[in-house]
Amino acid sequence: MPRILIVHGAGMDMRGKAQIDVFGPMTLPQYDEQIRQYAAELGMEVDIFHSNIEGEVINRFKEAHGGEVDAAIINPAGYSIGYPALQAAISQVRFPTIELHVSNPARRGRVSEIARVAQGTVTGYGIFGYYLALRGLKEMLAAKQS
Repeated sequence: MPRILIVHGAGMDMRGKAQIDVFGPMTLPQYDEQIRQYAAELGMEVDIFHSNIEGEVINRFKEAHGGEVDAAIINPAGYSIGYPALQAAISQVRFPTIELHVSNPARRGRVSEIARVAQGTVTGYGIFGYYLALRGLKEMLAAKQS
């Protein structure tokens, strides 16, 4: 069963509490519950991690590099721009990483720098974006095994 690391970046703990017009009313625990449901439907396991501290996120990616996960999905949130150490960490891991945004940052004139090191991106599909990213990783990992 594929195991996927889900990383919620800086500010994700404010979901459902701030910028509801952009990100909707769901709280981070509700995101996690829905992500777990999507993973179960797809026959995948998820390890969900959140931190507002860049170094902790970097350390989590490096720990995962040791073999405990097959791929990662990161919603960088506040880490989208200006975090070269995080970009470097993502580029150095042995597994593919998908960047995900619930909203579409480009609509707000922002372009994520994490996308430069991600295998792919999913933006603008709300919480369903996690399903799309998980499904894409499932297919990618299956093709890699064949």
